Amino acid sequence: MNFVYLSPNFPESSEHFCKALKQKNVRVLGIGDADYNLLSTELKNSLEEYQKVSNLENYHEVKKACKYFEDKYGKIDWLESNNEYWLLKDAALRTDFNISTGLNNDTVAGIKYKSAMKEYYEKAKVKVARHHLVKDYENCIKFIGEVGYPLIVKPDNGVGASSTYKISNLDEFNYFYETKSSIQYIMEEFIQGELVSYDGIAGKNRKVIFATSHRFPIPVMELVNDKKDVVYYTLREMPETVRIAGESVIKAFETNSRFFHCEFFIMTEDKDGLGKKGDIIGLEVNMRPPGGYIPDMMNYASDVDVYEIWANMITSNEEKCVTQRPYFCVSVARRDEKKYLHTQRDTEEKYKDDIMIKGRMPEAVSAAMGNDMIIARFKEFSMVEEFIDFYLKKT
Repeated sequence: MNFVYLSPNFPESSEHFCKALKQKNVRVLGIGDADYNLLSTELKNSLEEYQKVSNLENYHEVKKACKYFEDKYGKIDWLESNNEYWLLKDAALRTDFNISTGLNNDTVAGIKYKSAMKEYYEKAKVKVARHHLVKDYENCIKFIGEVGYPLIVKPDNGVGASSTYKISNLDEFNYFYETKSSIQYIMEEFIQGELVSYDGIAGKNRKVIFATSHRFPIPVMELVNDKKDVVYYTLREMPETVRIAGESVIKAFETNSRFFHCEFFIMTEDKDGLGKKGDIIGLEVNMRPPGGYIPDMMNYASDVDVYEIWANMITSNEEKCVTQRPYFCVSVARRDEKKYLHTQRDTEEKYKDDIMIKGRMPEAVSAAMGNDMIIARFKEFSMVEEFIDFYLKKT
């Protein structure tokens, strides 16, 4: 089997996917813009061959590298980046090289454009926030009159909370409208709710092979715009409403043979025209692994190896995996500009038996994900709360 992996060195988790494929006797062919000598030894050992391009944004160069692999090794069976940023490029390459094991140009819109996602959520019978594509001023004002303030404005095709704004009055909307860039924006009514995810792996028939759930107490928009400390954690017990909604979404979306990261709000108060407290609201669907170190958190919480589970799925072994979660796994990150009561060393010493990963987040994601980061796991939620308080307590 020939598997082309785009950007196998970034994010860091990509190396683990390549290694898992190699262990299943898959020929892994890498394309990236990093010098080969800068790749880790583990990644080099996982790749049959690596083609360096000057810039992964240059479609012609990447397509040329794929053609080289096809000419040398035969038909490309799979192509993935497992990265939200490259989803459209992945789809275009699959289309051009007739690769049927993933989304192509005709099917990628439903998981890339937020406006298109709404239709799939509704097909899955999951409520969504009322929304409107930002085009002419008059219709925007009409929409605001229907849903009221505050409202959220964000790119229709965007990653994370980049260029996402909360608008609370007409003056703020007018400023946004007058200064916005030329990209397509979508505006949505504001939802007072708790953000949770449904994360896992689906097989070729959209059957859920493995799934878990994470809670994000602080909205990503506030992490980016307000530079708040970063906290999120794996839930030992998935809310039943999240499981039901998640499984429905996986059946409705183009989720064949993919990782998935589905985001929902659990409403914390009633809202006229939308729903009641406790209702599930569909936010976004990302058909790739959840970001950062969340795949590793899934491993630590459930004592599994999601990289191996994914590689098994690629090689047609789709046996459903146990979804017991012996632990809460929590990720907490500080900001360089803030002062904390306890040092990094204090925390590492106090929780040395509980810490799974520690380190610095890459600059490319630090705006959303913070700087110094620790991932730890605990059997009791009270210990999660204690750990968060200790690590993030300010002077």
